[in-house]
Amino acid sequence: MSDTPPAPPADMANPTLQPRPAVAAKPARKKEDWRDTLSFLVKLGIIVFLFRSFLFSPFSIPSESMLPRLYIGDYLFISKWNYGYSRHSLPWNLPLIPGRVLARLPTRGDVVVLKAPPGNQQDYIKRVIGLPGDTIQMRHGQVILNGVAIPKVRVADFTIPLTPNYDAARCGPEFQATDAAGRPICRYMQYRETLPNGRSYLVLDRGEIPSADDTGVYTVPAGNVFLMGDNRDDSGDSRFPAVEGGPIGMVPLENLEGKALFTFWSTDGSAQWLLPWTWFTAARWGRMGQGF
Repeated sequence: MSDTPPAPPADMANPTLQPRPAVAAKPARKKEDWRDTLSFLVKLGIIVFLFRSFLFSPFSIPSESMLPRLYIGDYLFISKWNYGYSRHSLPWNLPLIPGRVLARLPTRGDVVVLKAPPGNQQDYIKRVIGLPGDTIQMRHGQVILNGVAIPKVRVADFTIPLTPNYDAARCGPEFQATDAAGRPICRYMQYRETLPNGRSYLVLDRGEIPSADDTGVYTVPAGNVFLMGDNRDDSGDSRFPAVEGGPIGMVPLENLEGKALFTFWSTDGSAQWLLPWTWFTAARWGRMGQGF
């Protein structure tokens, strides 16, 4: 046997021929990931746009014109298909729908969200009282529909706690009181109205206010509706000529955005963003889930 060690393989003898460790490939999908994310966001935006335009949309209550049914700080869903679709059904009033399609008349007593004349930019919420061709008049605070007085029956007073959403500035001194626990409240006279179709709802009355409680006879033009707030003496509605940010006059049917369905959230305005527990103490749990 020879003591001479065997010669190393040729690739070991020459270091330049030895295999090198594999280098990890750099991510090649960075650009594709951005495209996928952008595509997802575009698709999501389209879905939300279609959902809000044609099915359901959320709405918040900014004023007291629909007391006692709706409080400032209530949030509700409206359905969009009930009265047909127009450009006012779309976000930002996009002029993509000519006129009004799948048009249907509302029912007297419906609570509707609309784009308020004359500017057609602000969202209002009111109750349908008159349809095209109807005549309407107010006499001593009572609605006269087509020459017949709508029954108006006094019921227990309506009270609402004074909170940041409804403070003493909104409640005149003559209406301020305290409840059994000594907490400040606002108290109004309350009545139940019943329309000829049987729809019944509660309205408030603050006393005799000639401009609101005694009017001439209105005739609802074709293609329009006559809307009123349930808080009769604190509602800019069809009893008064349309003014931007104020009363609305007669409302074209194409301005109707949808029908109120139910309240899904309500807050008294006392919550603070930096104090999460106040999000729960400010909630008015008993108001959630109320329908129309």
